[in-house]
Amino acid sequence: MNRHFYVSDNLDDLENVEHELEASGISTEQIHVLSEKDAEVEEHHLHEVTSFMKQDAVHSGEIGAVIGVVLAAVILVGAWLFGWTETAAGWIPFIFLAVVVLGFCTWEGGFFGFQEPNAHFRRFKKLLKHGKHIFFVDVEPEQEDALKRVVKQHPHLKRAGDGDAAPHWIVAWLQKWHQFKRTI
Repeated sequence: MNRHFYVSDNLDDLENVEHELEASGISTEQIHVLSEKDAEVEEHHLHEVTSFMKQDAVHSGEIGAVIGVVLAAVILVGAWLFGWTETAAGWIPFIFLAVVVLGFCTWEGGFFGFQEPNAHFRRFKKLLKHGKHIFFVDVEPEQEDALKRVVKQHPHLKRAGDGDAAPHWIVAWLQKWHQFKRTI
């Protein structure tokens, strides 16, 4: 999937774009609006970016996990090199310590990420501060033409680049989840 970013200052226009994209076969789960005016976005019934996804918890947690794996490996290799695993306690305390260090580093990375904006959205910080809205769409290659047709009909929608999209399996899971919620 590919992610395409657009900038707009008109939520009415974005609402029309979203409806046209959905009519063209692009699901709601593929369309998002990033804005600092969450109440206005909700009034227009646009698919907004959740507050959790506005933060960098996942990305920072992954960085913390990598650091944790390195530290856990250092603990295990160090215990083996110093011969501490040859004692009556064996490997168990060192494996436990390595798991605790890995978990702590992952948690601390995620905790740090809650204090930072999402790495994928940092480039739009100034635009958001000036009241603009970032409209982005994750599309499959066969949906690219439909997106281009709809965007071409909205001249106030300015292209703002491309990025990495959510994996296909996440979008498919979200579609199934929303269908399930509607049946309840």
